[in-house]
Amino acid sequence: MKTRYSHGGDEHIFVEVDEEMSLDAFFKSLSMTNALREADIDGVTEICPANASFQVKFDPDVIAPGDMLDKLKALEDVAESAEKKMTTRIVEVPVFYQDPWTHETLMRFRERHQDPDGTDLDYAAKINGYDSAEAFIEAHHSSPWFVSMVGFVAGLPFLYQLVEREKQLQVPKYLRPRTDTPKQTVGYGGCFSCIYSVRGAGGYQMFGITPMTIFDPEQTVSYLKDFMVFFRPGDIVKFAPIDRAEYDRILAAVEDGSYRPRIAEVTFDLDAFNADMAGVNAKLMEALDGA
Repeated sequence: MKTRYSHGGDEHIFVEVDEEMSLDAFFKSLSMTNALREADIDGVTEICPANASFQVKFDPDVIAPGDMLDKLKALEDVAESAEKKMTTRIVEVPVFYQDPWTHETLMRFRERHQDPDGTDLDYAAKINGYDSAEAFIEAHHSSPWFVSMVGFVAGLPFLYQLVEREKQLQVPKYLRPRTDTPKQTVGYGGCFSCIYSVRGAGGYQMFGITPMTIFDPEQTVSYLKDFMVFFRPGDIVKFAPIDRAEYDRILAAVEDGSYRPRIAEVTFDLDAFNADMAGVNAKLMEALDGA
């Protein structure tokens, strides 16, 4: 991987770890931003991680741009030689696939879609070689996902499927973006799944919806009282299919403050994962059994 550094005026440095979206690139970017945060460098005011890249904002009156660049390059050397392990958490996210709300929305925007006569799931199944929407749904929730960044819209996680590259699901975005997407829609665009944190415009294919609130600026949701955004880069997600009755039950529990997401602490070892993806994924998902 060839890291590229570029200045944004005199207050920002943009670091592109790799042009290619890959778990290795995400992991290196995350390692560098974590190391930068721990270094607590005078003058650094903001660190914004993204997919295989990140941006640093700093005060040039405190640290000169050239000095900031030198410190970032030194951190890259540390990240390159560091053990590729991290302690993180795996989170179960319940999903009501083929729900009535995203279905109603997607049917309003068929003229903007590649397949005006079907649904988003029908289209996704077809172009990925599955015989049915149900088979595609199983492929979507049968392996865990890595949160590579959070943003674009406040609280929205981008999720990268933890499988071999040739097995990754890929679905293009709508031909033209929608002007509406239900809050907490589980979507897909390119090689990324996502969860829409708020209602609004969007171009990702819509597969279902989760009753689990992931962004709460008022911080009234019981498990978001410490911070309004639920996900953070490095989280691992396991999607769990649910039906309408379970959706209603969880939604009521979120609203009355009794719902607690299923979460387990895990160690993610990138080298072990690359050597045995199926085995590592099984252990990751088993960690939730006691949660």
